[in-house]
Amino acid sequence: MEAYKRWVRRNRDYVRQLSSLASGMTWLLPERFAASEIGPEAVSSIVGMVTTVNEHIIETTPTSVHTSSAETSFLPLSLCLTLLRDLETLIEVVAEQLYGEDKKWNLIALTEAAKVCVRLAVFRTTGYKMLLQGGETENLEHSDDLSPQGNMGHLRKPIQNQGLGVNHPQGLNSWNLEGRAMSALSSFGQNARMVSEPTWLHRVQQQQAILEPPAKIIRNPSLSTFLSEKGIRGGLFVTGETMFVLRPLIYVLLVRKYGTQSWFPWFISLAVDLIGNSMLSATTMSQDSRKDQHFQFSKSEKDELKRRKLLWVLYLMRDPFFSKYTRRRLESTQKTVEPVPVVGFFAEKLIELLIGAQTRYTYMSGS
Repeated sequence: MEAYKRWVRRNRDYVRQLSSLASGMTWLLPERFAASEIGPEAVSSIVGMVTTVNEHIIETTPTSVHTSSAETSFLPLSLCLTLLRDLETLIEVVAEQLYGEDKKWNLIALTEAAKVCVRLAVFRTTGYKMLLQGGETENLEHSDDLSPQGNMGHLRKPIQNQGLGVNHPQGLNSWNLEGRAMSALSSFGQNARMVSEPTWLHRVQQQQAILEPPAKIIRNPSLSTFLSEKGIRGGLFVTGETMFVLRPLIYVLLVRKYGTQSWFPWFISLAVDLIGNSMLSATTMSQDSRKDQHFQFSKSEKDELKRRKLLWVLYLMRDPFFSKYTRRRLESTQKTVEPVPVVGFFAEKLIELLIGAQTRYTYMSGS
């Protein structure tokens, strides 16, 4: 495995180009959207998982000598989410062939439940930060509230004696005879230590300090601590993120009960999205109180909110809206541009691809 990691890291550009080419070729596999064909989806899932693992190997390339031994031996939760996303389409196809159209939703619900558990774990371990790309991308933004000075209050600060140029411990009177004697002894001891230590030892210590900087331990707050610090807006943020995580599972459970042609799952899912996004937006509006003034989103988190809003377009591709409105519009567009030689050909293939992809829940889930 280590040899494979070294090969991937040395040939990262070639690996990425090959993975992109293989991913594009999987869409040209015959019978891609046939319910009885598991092979093409299995190939697509394997290619996706290999691409995901290769990207993880490239992104975790050690940057210095002392970080080579710091690689974790277990899979991070974000990587588990990506691998699960690569497998979910194959799971759907296998479930449909083995159990039928109606019973496949049981296995899809289990898959979504597993994703919910992993995402909630990521949400907790990251200190209740916004999930980027559904938790597949690490949110590396650090809070400005954390200050290293918070734990330094118990240290005794030196008092500079401007007359003698010597640092005195706090509490000693610099004009006191005993205090001046203690300061002189302390200064003599420091100078004697500097003289006795060889020069090469100082160079080794300086190099070691550069290569191995002191580790900064940041403890993620608990939910109660987070809510007490952030106030009402923190509660809105946690609720909004939780609704975003639970929305796919809620939709699948409702479809499992009412069917794909019922409007109830469609409207409930849309309502959960709208309410959750409104709660997240409310956390940055009219921050008048001093307690909630520091609760702001970073640029990557703002981009994530935009991405989630773009995912609402998928509601046009979900039944029953698709079968009643979107499909009719696509078919009428295809008939309109069909006489045009080149445009008609590509439009027909594109619409055929969209209609085929719509039959798979995992392509239109947005989760």
